[in-house]
Amino acid sequence: MDRPDRSSDAPPSSARDADVTGLLLAWGQGDESAEDRLIVAVYDELRRQAERAMRREGGEHTLQATALVHESYLRLVDQRRVEWRNRAHFFAIASTVMRRILVDHARARLTAKRGGGVVPLSLAGAERGGEHGTDDVDLLALHEALERLAALDAGQARLVELRYFGGLTIEETAEALDVSPATVKREWALARAWLRRELGER
Repeated sequence: MDRPDRSSDAPPSSARDADVTGLLLAWGQGDESAEDRLIVAVYDELRRQAERAMRREGGEHTLQATALVHESYLRLVDQRRVEWRNRAHFFAIASTVMRRILVDHARARLTAKRGGGVVPLSLAGAERGGEHGTDDVDLLALHEALERLAALDAGQARLVELRYFGGLTIEETAEALDVSPATVKREWALARAWLRRELGER
């Protein structure tokens, strides 16, 4: 998948959102020509999501951000059964896809190292756009903890996935989950506290 060419004169965010939503709906209704326009519309944001995810993995990963974008997009467009609702829904699903890809690569890297450690990630980094913080965990431990959290509270687990793996803001997460920003802030704080206890963080 080649990186699409884009004009430097980008439309306002509201117009971009409407454009992505329209393309998703057209594509879901069988308009094959919408796919080419869709990748142009979503590439930059997918790239930002991938770069945030890769920053949290530090410098020892073998997967590059561009490869993560391409692999994620290929998996996204292969999901023909998904009834795309809007732009927020698309990027919410993208966060799930990126999480699965990163976990798969982390497992492969761990196997290659024959039990070596994995690069620590930061839960606090999700609050600052993916920068490293002090409350570090490793990717596989976080993935397993999220699976346990999902059994207790699927909504909180989904919220962490959107904030952490997708890099969505409070407002974007609220839109994706169809809740208020205040609810996202409250549930995010509760979920992070639970994960810290579960992961034995100081």
